[in-house]
Amino acid sequence: MAPMSEADDIAADLANEAAALDGYFSDAPLDPQPQYPDLMDSFENAVIISNLPKVKKEKVEKLTKVVMKLVSRIGTLVTDPDSGYTGVDMPFNEETNSSLGFVFCEYETLEEAKNAVEVLNDYKFDKNHSLAVIPYIRAQQLAKIEKKEFQQPEPAPFVERPNTTSWLEDPNQRDEFLTRQGKETTVYWSDGKNDPVVDYDGSREKEAGVAWCEYYAHWSPLGSYLATLVPSKGVILWSGAKYEKSGRFPCPGVEFIMFSPQEQFLLTSNNRREDPNAVKVFNVQTGKLLRAFPLYPPNVSTDGPPPPFQWSNDDSYLARMGHGLISIYETPSMKLLDRRSLAADGIHEFQWSPKANILAYWAPEHGNAPAHVDLIEIPSRKKLRQKNLFNVTKCSMVWQNDGEYLAVKVTRHTKSKKTLYNNIELFRLNEAGIPVEMLDVKDAVMALSWEPRGSRFAMIHAENPSSTKVNVSFYDMMKKVEATTQKKGKKGGVQPKTEVAELNLVETLDGKQCNCIFWSPAGGTIIMAGLGDSASGTLEFYDVNTKNLTIKEHYRANQVLWDPSGRTVATVVSQPIGGGHFKFAMDNGYILWTFQGKQLCQQSYETFYQLVWRPRENLLSKPEIKKVRKNLKKYEKQFDKADKDRQRALKLEETKGKRALRTTYRQLLSRLAEYRDRQKTQRMDLLNGYDSEDESNYVVSEQVIETVMNTKEDVVL
Repeated sequence: MAPMSEADDIAADLANEAAALDGYFSDAPLDPQPQYPDLMDSFENAVIISNLPKVKKEKVEKLTKVVMKLVSRIGTLVTDPDSGYTGVDMPFNEETNSSLGFVFCEYETLEEAKNAVEVLNDYKFDKNHSLAVIPYIRAQQLAKIEKKEFQQPEPAPFVERPNTTSWLEDPNQRDEFLTRQGKETTVYWSDGKNDPVVDYDGSREKEAGVAWCEYYAHWSPLGSYLATLVPSKGVILWSGAKYEKSGRFPCPGVEFIMFSPQEQFLLTSNNRREDPNAVKVFNVQTGKLLRAFPLYPPNVSTDGPPPPFQWSNDDSYLARMGHGLISIYETPSMKLLDRRSLAADGIHEFQWSPKANILAYWAPEHGNAPAHVDLIEIPSRKKLRQKNLFNVTKCSMVWQNDGEYLAVKVTRHTKSKKTLYNNIELFRLNEAGIPVEMLDVKDAVMALSWEPRGSRFAMIHAENPSSTKVNVSFYDMMKKVEATTQKKGKKGGVQPKTEVAELNLVETLDGKQCNCIFWSPAGGTIIMAGLGDSASGTLEFYDVNTKNLTIKEHYRANQVLWDPSGRTVATVVSQPIGGGHFKFAMDNGYILWTFQGKQLCQQSYETFYQLVWRPRENLLSKPEIKKVRKNLKKYEKQFDKADKDRQRALKLEETKGKRALRTTYRQLLSRLAEYRDRQKTQRMDLLNGYDSEDESNYVVSEQVIETVMNTKEDVVL
């Protein structure tokens, strides 16, 4: 028998194994159908993060951990424990022994990937690297672009932008104001002496059959732009001498807008609680949407009004109060300053300084900690001053418009909490250490207002907050004293008065019927007004320097608005847009007054919604203003001549029609006289040579008749 080959041995072994397993297999045909997960070939959940530091191999693991910690905050990464895949892949070049400066990140959902692009793009990774993030599918699209020779595109034709300061070039240095009444929106010139003159009333838009404003209108802080609200579309900006369109900002349902102080940014809000993008921030020049916010920040109760956003004076920051914190966003990136909010436990209110990046906020008593007012410097977050307060019920802060002083009205209670009383905490920010003075006030303080660019403030106070008769007190943060110097061999001489930093009471006016006070932007003059439905509408124009008082009245007035120069003030009776019938519609309108209380003009309307003056920037410093006032007599002749020329020009304009008729009449007389002269020969022929116009043909005689109209005799003893 021939020996078995190796193949025969294998076949015999398989036959023996099959015989041993006989009966263990089913007769059903074998048809396996494995359940594999869906294959994702779009990579829409992946992003590419570039502009990372390039590191050596020994630092790759550490950098990867830092990146994973950052990206995992955005959402959940795709992981596979079997293969060791973590959702982050950092390519490495073995030849250069360095990473390539980017990573691939894969999230579980598309929404998380989109959020990563929005949040991490332009993120400051370290001092030298700001991240750039794009979706992976965008990179795939870029890879498919054919390589071609670059061709320089033709530049777009130059279009000159409107001159936003053209109104400041007015030769008569007039101010402007805007009114909203009925369906009309009109801009007027006002010179403080004559009736307002229409500058623009939307005639161009009327011809096109559109309304250039359907809601409220707002001037930008420096007067460069006029923003009109069209709720169905958004906000439209107008500028230049002809009020041309300068920008459009889509924000349907807009009800509120706020420019940044330097006019670089525009914030809009539709006041919709359910809208995650209710508040939007735009770049004014480019129209680009920088960021959107919900109406309420996280962990803040929606029962009350939403906490407002506030701009810093130089447009560098936008801040909003949250639950125990202040969120400060840098512009133009709109990212959180230092990637974290400013902790402020129990904060109730905050305000920016009008002239510096300083935050002032107050917080009530919490546990064993007293209430306190804090001044924080931004961006260093350095605490400049803290003032602790006890038994506090409420605080309200009022800045002087140059940021030199801060007044905090503190309402305190006794231990039984049955009696309330006030005191004013006064901060001097321009002095070392920011000293604080306390002013005790026995009465209830209803209003407090600083004199613009000055050191004085006025406040309304009374024993009972509901009193109809109140007192108005004036205080000065600087006290004038006489400095006496002793010279050798001579008696001491009295020098001019100097000012020292000391709070002093200037005067108190008793028995006033007012609930509001309004300083003139030029200072020195204040209006004490009784505004509102229950008030009398009394207007008291008071010169704090000369003590002159003029009393006027505007019944039902609910607003007092000074023009930027302090020459003219408007008192207004207005109604809100919408909301049905206004019960005081018959009083709607405005009155313009001089700063001395002389009425200039009055306008009444059936529906009147708004009057707002066009702001203008203060170009002169305090020393320059003092210099002008000191040398004012030098300019009197120039001003008088300008006033006379303006009055003459106005008179010529008013009598233009009469002068045209007079000229026409004189021309007619001249033509008739010339025609009569040409007929002289014919007239003499008809009169047989007699010339009726020759005086030698007449005999002239003079007669004098005296008539005694009255006689009176007085007997003198």
